[in-house]
Amino acid sequence: MISTASTTAKKRMRVVLILSLAALLAIAGRLFWIQGINAATVAEKAQQVRQREEVITPTRGSILDRNGTTLAVSVDRYDLVIDQRAQEDAVTRKKRDGSNGREKVSWDQAIKELAELLNQDPEDLKKLVRPQGDAKPKGYVILAKGVTPEVKNEVMEVGIPRLNALLRSERQYPQGVIAGPLLGFVRNSEDQTSLVGAEGLELSQEEHLRGTDGRRKYEVGADGVRIPITDIEETPAVNGQDVQLTIDSDINYIAQREAEKKQKQFSAEWVSVVVMEVKTGKVLAIGDSAQLDPNDPGATEPEFRRSTSITRAFEPGSTGKAPIFAAAIDAGVVSPLDEMRVPHQKTFTKETIHDSLPHSTYDMTVAGIFARSYNTGTVMVGNKLSKQQRYDYMRAFGLGESIQMGLNGASAGQLAAPDTWDRRQQYTTMFGQGYSQTVLHTASIFQALANGGVRIAPSLIDHYVDADGNAIEREKPEQRRVVKKKTADEMLKLMESVVDSGTGGKMRIPGYRVGGKTGTGQAAGPSGGYDGYTYSFAGVAPLEDPQFVVVATMYRPQGSWKEFSVADTFTEVMEHTLNTFDVPPSSTKSEAYKVFVGKDQKKPW
Repeated sequence: MISTASTTAKKRMRVVLILSLAALLAIAGRLFWIQGINAATVAEKAQQVRQREEVITPTRGSILDRNGTTLAVSVDRYDLVIDQRAQEDAVTRKKRDGSNGREKVSWDQAIKELAELLNQDPEDLKKLVRPQGDAKPKGYVILAKGVTPEVKNEVMEVGIPRLNALLRSERQYPQGVIAGPLLGFVRNSEDQTSLVGAEGLELSQEEHLRGTDGRRKYEVGADGVRIPITDIEETPAVNGQDVQLTIDSDINYIAQREAEKKQKQFSAEWVSVVVMEVKTGKVLAIGDSAQLDPNDPGATEPEFRRSTSITRAFEPGSTGKAPIFAAAIDAGVVSPLDEMRVPHQKTFTKETIHDSLPHSTYDMTVAGIFARSYNTGTVMVGNKLSKQQRYDYMRAFGLGESIQMGLNGASAGQLAAPDTWDRRQQYTTMFGQGYSQTVLHTASIFQALANGGVRIAPSLIDHYVDADGNAIEREKPEQRRVVKKKTADEMLKLMESVVDSGTGGKMRIPGYRVGGKTGTGQAAGPSGGYDGYTYSFAGVAPLEDPQFVVVATMYRPQGSWKEFSVADTFTEVMEHTLNTFDVPPSSTKSEAYKVFVGKDQKKPW
């Protein structure tokens, strides 16, 4: 008789066997599903787990001057990092004698070679490369930052495993402070993977300089290291475009030097010098007394990290008389030799206008009023036009609108509509008060007068150059006739009268015919009242064939007003510009008009 215990044991064995067979069938079914029916889906999921994607950052484009001198450039630099985990007992690497095969060297030898390349202490470096004592291995340790591509290549040849070189870009400004406020500077992107523009051209031209990111896909093992035998899928980055400017870095250096010198001489708030080509409107130089080194922008006060020539609007004073005289001549209401009796002060509709210094009542030509810069005579000339006529001409010269040439923060100044002018403002706007403009506005006005009456919108960017070296031209600047050519020719003679017989006698340049206009305007202080002055000279040379406009402006100088002058600033920059472009000396005689009625042209001030 079979025992009950034996029967129970057999039943248990059958159950275990059945369960085992069921488990095997389930496993076999799962394997059949995975490897047969659903193999592609599983493989795809596994690949997704192993796959990594990284962004390939493009090289930021350079900024160049008109001659190709590099003003801003990106250079490749590398951060060296190491994964301390799962290190072998020795370093296995390619033979360094040039023969085929591999060799093993000790960690001490490899670290010694690495220390020599990085100019670091071997013992200090050893603590970074390998975990010391009972220290837990780290997955990310920085060995060095910002090494050059040449050093990176030599380091990788040492063969230390799990050592990686992470590419990052550095922005350098080889010319230092030259054109610094124009160039601006960069900052790190929010994800810290690239550089982006923060100010100046670096900011406004970001779309061109930045380039297009690339992508790289590859597979890694469980330890996070790339599997060597797997394919890499890569979409190359497209490097940014170079931006070639109209600026001449040599002339810009002189303009900055002279602006800084003048600012220090009179402790002015700021001094600005603009140089422009007459026939193209291209800006050759913008020199600011407060200089910015884009390599260290924090060393400059925030308010001066942009060029004062485009951000600071002020009442120009007598340089603002040029549009009024041009308008009157263009409209045919006066001619340069018309005669007027000009007193020191004169009342117009209950508003008394006077000149800066007392003088006798003179019988003068219209040209003479401009040359001697008398306010009373200017109002007599301007009154021959309606308020609307004067306003329309001022707008045509570009006043009241910002000059956009690729720099952020450009000021439009202020020019109110004529129907809002009060009783006095209708007169002060004739001699540069009651409205405001920037130094660049002044330069643009005189460019138009020197260019036969055609205003060409100022430009700072000449063209772009793509990654393949192809030049990409910009749209041509807007051109607009402001006054007739005959009017512009007459205005050049009036400007020559300023230098020959008027307020601009110190602006002469030996060998060249020079014309221009001096300007002294009242400057409003923080309280709104006038408690300072702005001194300017806008000049053109050579007058027989105008090539360049130079405007020098000094804002709120300190000391004795009798000594204030920007004459040497103008002459130094203009003379250097003429010499740089090999402009021959003038071969024609002055065409300046006589100042006074009669023969005596040397009456006292």
